[in-house]
Amino acid sequence: MAKRGIPVLKKPGGNFCPGCGHNIFHRLICEVIEELGYENNQMMCFAIGCACNHAAVFNGENTMGPHGRPASVATGVKRTNEEMLVTTYQGDGDAYVIGLQDTFNAAYRNERITQFVVNNTCFAMTGGQMGWTTLPGQKTATSQTGRDTDTTGAPLKFPELVRNDFNAAYAARGAVHNPKEIRKTKGYIRQALEAQIAGEGYSIVEAVSICPTNWHMSVDQSIDFLEKEVLGAFELGEIVKRRGE
Repeated sequence: MAKRGIPVLKKPGGNFCPGCGHNIFHRLICEVIEELGYENNQMMCFAIGCACNHAAVFNGENTMGPHGRPASVATGVKRTNEEMLVTTYQGDGDAYVIGLQDTFNAAYRNERITQFVVNNTCFAMTGGQMGWTTLPGQKTATSQTGRDTDTTGAPLKFPELVRNDFNAAYAARGAVHNPKEIRKTKGYIRQALEAQIAGEGYSIVEAVSICPTNWHMSVDQSIDFLEKEVLGAFELGEIVKRRGE
């Protein structure tokens, strides 16, 4: 069996926290871009948050925008370079809170871009504060007795919002905590990028990830929490399938 090499777009190593799912999700994206033959014709847009660490381990063309604005930056790149594969790489705080307006409007306009979002249920880079994906009752740096949804609202499920309210090409939610889900998530990434290449419209893949540092748990405890609590709130799978499939 041939040994799988490191994708040309992925530098060895990484500076994400131990146990974090970012490195796995990021590598999967790099693998699929290369497999599709777009490693020399792509642009990845990112901003502030843990996702900005990708710049240190990414060999391809990329650009950084203001906090929460990668969808708008990607829109500009795609509209002026229609044959280029254009993506964003973000965390849930960047895409769904600080940048919800930009993310929402890109989906609403059915822009021909693909957003990749890591959902770890908190603002991870800045200390684990509560975000719009934080679970009911979940303790964070700013919800120390647990999130009260009566006063802060329920967790935001953006792929489901895309399904219910927009004419998007594709939306899926995967996970990267075990081999089975990693394989499925790679398939979602491929579907999302192929939808963009085919000119079908907006696509998004969210990856649910553990965050041992800000959940204040070991890796094993974090995986257990994800499987028992997080995945009960965030459905995995294809939320919007491509037309005709």
